[in-house]
Amino acid sequence: MVRRKSKVVSVGGVLIGGDNPVSIQSMTNTKTENVEATVKQILALEKAGCELIRCTIPTEEAAKAVREIKKQIHIPIIGDIHFDYRLAIAAIENGIDKIRINPGNIGSIERVKEVVAAAKDRNVPIRVGVNSGSLESDKIEKYGGVTAEGITESALDKVHMIEDMGYDNLVVSIKSSDVLMSIDAHKMIAEKTIHPIHVGITETGTVWSGNIKSAIGIGIILNMGIGDTIRVSLTGSPIEEIYSGRLILKTLGLRKNGATVVSCPTCGRTNIDIITLASQVEELVKDVDKDIKIAVMGCVVNGPGEAREADIGVAGGCGEGLIFSKGEILKKVPEDELLSELKKEIDRLL
Repeated sequence: MVRRKSKVVSVGGVLIGGDNPVSIQSMTNTKTENVEATVKQILALEKAGCELIRCTIPTEEAAKAVREIKKQIHIPIIGDIHFDYRLAIAAIENGIDKIRINPGNIGSIERVKEVVAAAKDRNVPIRVGVNSGSLESDKIEKYGGVTAEGITESALDKVHMIEDMGYDNLVVSIKSSDVLMSIDAHKMIAEKTIHPIHVGITETGTVWSGNIKSAIGIGIILNMGIGDTIRVSLTGSPIEEIYSGRLILKTLGLRKNGATVVSCPTCGRTNIDIITLASQVEELVKDVDKDIKIAVMGCVVNGPGEAREADIGVAGGCGEGLIFSKGEILKKVPEDELLSELKKEIDRLL
């Protein structure tokens, strides 16, 4: 993989673009006006590995809440603005680290200019983006429907509009719920701008279906070297988005930190509840930020051999199991003690 070279944008001290690591972000689902609930969720997201957090700013109260929220969290906050340009300005005035707008739904050119002027005054980056669901009618007519060409052209129109206003502290995003369309659009836009690119597949669905679509779409785009920050959009807990984002980056070799759990498929040789055990182990290490590999194998015949590269692992037997490391057996324990004994060895490694 050769990463596309983009300019670097600083979002509250987190650098996006260039050779900087691909950052993981999510979006709160609390009412931003509720400072206590919003801060609580952001702190939980931080613990899971979130590096940038976006909050909706639908009211003046939400914009004002940004100032208090920032005092209690440790990662940059992005304001999501639609329709009312005054809320974008208010969020900037209250210390937002970045704003996300679609100039097409902010209103007139003069209103966009006011937002850009406020952002320029405080050097606040702007994420300029379009969604296939909000593509302008002239682009739909020009290309005979919603197409990769249409959303790419729409996004570039908005980028050039803001650049013509004398501001280029920008991050670009083009999103579609159509995975293949998203891939094509990212190929196109990556060749036509040097701004960092925010990658995501929108409206993917539940944690189950959304993870599959996101892993395929975001994974392929990143593997082409395109993308500087990602959000996995799921209909579920925002924390699930962070765990999924971390795993996508780790699988592609873009991140090294974090535990990797490998487990064998079930078969007739299995004499323990390998499905439950694997899920328990995955839950046990989901917040581990060190690069370790843990194997959960169903039988003692093949377990240590097949997973000999694992830092630590367990292989089930008949009412008992083996704890092993790098293919070497450490000890044999009863089945009901496998999880607790494995935890002890993981803690020792950490």
